[in-house]
Amino acid sequence: MSLPPLALSLQWARFDGVALHRAALPRHKAIRWVRHALQAPAEITVRIVDTEEGRALNLSYRGKDYATNVLTFDYARPPEAPVVSADLVLCAPVLEREAAELGKPLAEHYAHLLVHGTLHAQGWDHETSAEDAEAMEALETSIMEGLGFANPYGPTD
Repeated sequence: MSLPPLALSLQWARFDGVALHRAALPRHKAIRWVRHALQAPAEITVRIVDTEEGRALNLSYRGKDYATNVLTFDYARPPEAPVVSADLVLCAPVLEREAAELGKPLAEHYAHLLVHGTLHAQGWDHETSAEDAEAMEALETSIMEGLGFANPYGPTD
């Protein structure tokens, strides 16, 4: 399978426990996980932040006063632009807490949220309707299974 080209910048904020997160999200894996979710060439920056920065960005851009797991800022996407251009901001403490609650390895949760954010950068939206949410979840599940992970939304039976 031929995957779209990707220029990826991986940025790390300074926060307690950053070494655990760097180990769970090495650059080569971030590139692999994002590329598998792409449907077009892309230039994407992934920034891993602490709770304070995640909360400030969520409040500033979405009006929600809490740190969320992933924020997607899409600047251009095909067909209007030749490449997907986006920033994905992942809040490390939120991902760590969610992974523990879900009983999943941190790396697997990073993979899921990178896939999820990359789909958002290409126009997928799970908040517009139940049908859109179902379609996006099905695509995420297919991508995650193709990467060797389980269905991120749990068993389907």
